[in-house]
Amino acid sequence: MTHAPGRVLIAGTGLIGTSMALALRAKGAEVWLSDADGATARLAADLGAGTVVDDLRDAKGIADVAVLAMPPAAVGEMLAYAQECAVADVYTDVASVKVLPVLRARTLGCHLETYVPGHPLAGRERQGPAAAQADLFLGRTWAICPLEETSPEAIGAVTALAIACGADPVTTDPETHDRWVALVSHAPHLVAVAMAARLAPSRVPADALRLAGQGLRDVTRIAAGDSALWTQILAANAGPVAEVVAAVADDLTEVARLLAADTATNTATGTREVTALLDRGRAGVARIPGKHGGQQRNFTVVQVVIADRPGELARLFNAAGAVRVNIEDVRIEHSPGLPVGVAELSIRPNEVPALLDAMEAGGWPVRR
Repeated sequence: MTHAPGRVLIAGTGLIGTSMALALRAKGAEVWLSDADGATARLAADLGAGTVVDDLRDAKGIADVAVLAMPPAAVGEMLAYAQECAVADVYTDVASVKVLPVLRARTLGCHLETYVPGHPLAGRERQGPAAAQADLFLGRTWAICPLEETSPEAIGAVTALAIACGADPVTTDPETHDRWVALVSHAPHLVAVAMAARLAPSRVPADALRLAGQGLRDVTRIAAGDSALWTQILAANAGPVAEVVAAVADDLTEVARLLAADTATNTATGTREVTALLDRGRAGVARIPGKHGGQQRNFTVVQVVIADRPGELARLFNAAGAVRVNIEDVRIEHSPGLPVGVAELSIRPNEVPALLDAMEAGGWPVRR
C-alpha cells in the first residue's frame, strides 16, 4: 500500500494518538477511537478526532491500520488483543522504545508479519487529548522499525500513514532505534530534569528565579513532561540511557573539578579544558539537522517590538506572509506586567530587507 490508509483505528487517545487522528482526519481518513478511559476517548471525539469504538470485540475489520498509542509496557498485550479481535489488516505502535514492545509481542505469539513497530519523534511537555495538534508531526522524523517477519505490504501501509501525518519516515531496526533515542531524546530529558530539580524551593529562593532568562527556560522546558510516562520510558530503555547519562556526568564532573581547583588556587589553569568542552558543544549543536531533517541553515534573527494585545502576533505573521517571507522559527521574550514584548523571527538572510519594509509599514519599530 503506497497511498494513505483510508480507515484508521487509534487505540489510545492521549497527545500522540489524538494528534494523529486530527492529522489523518484533515486528510479525509475515517478514524475510529478507542481508549481504556472512555471519557478520554469521548473528549478526543468532541475535538473532531473521530468516532469512538466502545468495544474492540465489535470492531472486526474496521480499519486498514490500527495504531497502538500507549506506553511501551502496554503495547504487547494490546497488540495481542487487537489482533485477536481482528480489527485491522496492519498494526503499528508509537512507543518511544522498540525493543521491549517487540520482545513482549514475540513472547505473546503476536502475528509479526502484520506488525510494524514505529515511533514518531514528536511531542509536547503537555499531555492528553486537549494538548493535541494536527500539525504535531509536520516535518518530524518518524522511525519505522520493521522486523524480519514484517511483510512489505505492512511496511508500506505504515510508511504511508506517517507521510499522511506530515512526517518524514526513516527506517531502522529496534535495537539501533533504542540506542540512538537514548542519546537524542531520553538522556536529554534527564539532563533537563536534573537542572530543573535544582530550582526546588528548599534550594533556591523565589527572588533568585526573577533573574531567570531564556537559557534556563530552554534547558528545562521538557522537564515538565509526565513523570509516570517518563519513568516507563526510561525503565524500558535503561541500558542505553545509563551509558549516555554516565558520559555526560563524566564531562560535568571533570568541569566541576577544574572550576573548583581554579577557585581554590585563584587561578585559571583549567580554562583550556573548559573551553575545549564548550567548543565540542558548539560543534555538536552544528550537527543537529535543520528543519525537516535537512542540513542546518544559518538564519538571521530580526527582533520586532510587539504590543501585548490579542491578535498582534497573528498580524505580524500575516504581514510577513504578505511579502512572502517564511518565518523559520520564532521566540517571544516578554516580561510580565510590561505592555510590549519582543518577537525574535528567524528568517533567511536574503529576506531581511523585505521583512523590515513590511514591519515598518505595519507600524512596528525596526532597526536598520
